[in-house]
Amino acid sequence: MLFDLIMSTNHKSSHSQWSSKIGFLMAAVGSAVGLGSIWKFPYMTGDSGGSAFVIVFIISIALIGFPVLVTEWLIGRRGQSNPAASFRKAAVANNTSPAWSLLGYFGILAAFMILSFYSVIGGWSLNYTLKAGINAFGGLNADATGKIFETMLANPTEMTLWHTAFMGLTALIVAGGVSAGIEKASKIMMPALAFILLFIVGYNAINMDFAKGAEFLFKFDLQRMQEVGVGKVLMAALGHAFFCLSLGMAIMVSYGSYLKQDVDLLATARTVIIWDIIFSLAAGLAIFPILFSNHLDPAAGPGLVFVTLPIAFGQMSLGVVVGTLFFLLLTFAALTSSISILEPIVEFLEEKTPMSRKICTIVGAVATWAVGVLALLSFNKLSDFAVFTIHKNGKDIPQGIFDALDYTSSKIMLPLIGLGTIILIGWFINQESVKRELGLDGMKWTIWQIVVKFVAPIGIIAVFLTELLG
Repeated sequence: MLFDLIMSTNHKSSHSQWSSKIGFLMAAVGSAVGLGSIWKFPYMTGDSGGSAFVIVFIISIALIGFPVLVTEWLIGRRGQSNPAASFRKAAVANNTSPAWSLLGYFGILAAFMILSFYSVIGGWSLNYTLKAGINAFGGLNADATGKIFETMLANPTEMTLWHTAFMGLTALIVAGGVSAGIEKASKIMMPALAFILLFIVGYNAINMDFAKGAEFLFKFDLQRMQEVGVGKVLMAALGHAFFCLSLGMAIMVSYGSYLKQDVDLLATARTVIIWDIIFSLAAGLAIFPILFSNHLDPAAGPGLVFVTLPIAFGQMSLGVVVGTLFFLLLTFAALTSSISILEPIVEFLEEKTPMSRKICTIVGAVATWAVGVLALLSFNKLSDFAVFTIHKNGKDIPQGIFDALDYTSSKIMLPLIGLGTIILIGWFINQESVKRELGLDGMKWTIWQIVVKFVAPIGIIAVFLTELLG
C-alpha cells in the first residue's frame, strides 16, 4: 500500500506557479521575516551598538542583500525547476560549466541543515507561547526565567515534543502545494503577524518607555559604535543583512522558479527588503521599550527573548496578554520562514523522484526532524559531544551538533553559495539578457554592474573571512 502511494505520481503535472503577485510577495516577505527579524535582529542590535548597527544593516541589505535576492529569483525563473536544475540550465544556456549546479545542490543541503535546528527554536517559541498564556513568568527574576529556559533545554522529551509539533505544522502547510499551501498560509499569517506586532508597539507607545527604545534604535551614537568596535559592527550588520533575507539556501531560487515573466524582479525585491526592514525595526520597538521600562539589559545576547523578556512580561500590566502575543508573533515568524526552507527540499524530491508532493514533504520533513532531534540532544544527552572546535577571540570553542549545523550552514555555506550566485550572474551570464530582463539602462545599469560585479562580492568575502578567521 505504501509502495502504491509513493508511486502514485509517475507523470507529474507541469511546474507550479504562484496564483497571484501578492501571494508571492507575502510568501517572500514571510520567508525574510523570520526568527532573524524578530529574535536575532533585536539582540544583535543590542550587542552591536544600537542605532549604529541599524544604519549599517540598512546600507548592507541594499548593497548586498538586494542584488543577491534579485539574482536568485532570476536564476529560478529562468530555470522553472528545482534549484540545482535551475543553476545548471542558467550555466549551460550561457556556454559555461554545468558544475554551477553545485550551488543549487549545496543550497538545498544548507536548507536541510538550517531547518533541522531552526525547527528546534520554532519549538521553543511554541512552548513559550503556552508558558506565557498560563502566566508561567509571573513575578520571576532573571535567575528564575533563566532556570525555566535551562530546564527546557535539559529535557530532551519536552524539546522533542515541541520540535515535532513545529515541524508537523511546517510539513502540513508545504504538503498543500505552492498556491494552496504556502501562498494561502502566508496570506493568513503575514497580516496576523503584522497586526500582533502593531498591537505590541502600540501598547509600548502608551505604557512603556517608548522614547528611550526609539532613541536606542534610531539615534546614531558614534561613541557607542566605537566602544563595541567599528569592525565588529560593520561585519555583524553585513552578515545579518545576508542571512535575514533567506539567501544562499536555495529558497529564493525555488520561489523564483514559480514566478511568471510579468513579475518585476527589481520592484518586488525592493518591496520585500523594505518590509523586512520595517518588521525588523518594529520588532525592536516591540522589545526595547519593554526592556528599558523594566531596567533590563538590551545587550543580553541570544537569551534576550527567552530569558530577559519573560522577566518583563511577568512584572508588567497585561503581561500575560502581551507575552502570549509576542511569542505567538515569534512562532508565526518562524513558521513563515520554515515553510520556505522546507520548500526547496520538497521541490527537488518532487522533480527527481516518482513520489507525490505529499510523500516528498513527509520524507523531507521526517529526515530533517531526525537531524533536529540530534541537534536538540546537544543541549542535554549529547552535551559533551563536539563535532569540531573553532578558534575565535583567542579561545577554542567546541561545537556541538546544534552549533555545528548552525556554523557550517550559516557562516560558511550561505556566504559561499551567495558569492557563487552573484559571480555567476555578474561574470558568466550574458549581460544583455540580464539587462533586458531587469529593464535597466543608462546609469541604473551601470550602478547594477558595479554592485553585482564588485561591491556585493567584496562584501560577502569580507563577511566570510571575518567569520572564518575570527
